[in-house]
Amino acid sequence: MTLKIERFQPEGMNVRMSGGRPSYSHVVTVSGTGKIVYIAGQLARDIDGDCVGKGDMRAQIEQTFQNLDRCLKAAGATWADVVKTNTFVTDFDEFQKCGDVRMRYFGVASPTSTTGVTRLAGPDFMVEIEAVAVVNT
Repeated sequence: MTLKIERFQPEGMNVRMSGGRPSYSHVVTVSGTGKIVYIAGQLARDIDGDCVGKGDMRAQIEQTFQNLDRCLKAAGATWADVVKTNTFVTDFDEFQKCGDVRMRYFGVASPTSTTGVTRLAGPDFMVEIEAVAVVNT
């Protein structure tokens, strides 16, 4: 069976344009016997593209999760379906204080997760790369 790839922008999301076309897809799904949903990195942007909660990590995490929720629903997915997250923060200490927001959305479904900060797992590491592949059989 051939997999189908669908890229789209959910309603209520700011879409950055370049040359009259979206710069990236907020959501990409791959379907066949199942479906894989890829959601682009979300920021604390409102529908107009403005930053929500400047200087307030908690407010920004709330907006970011609301944007992720819109993307999941648009793809026919729920938080229980999330298997992987990548999180990049500028202040890990402030981020850790907001774990309750994340848990409110994920509940007991804990996806694999990576949080990027100014340092990696050890002082000698300089790069971390993640990849997702879908192969037709």
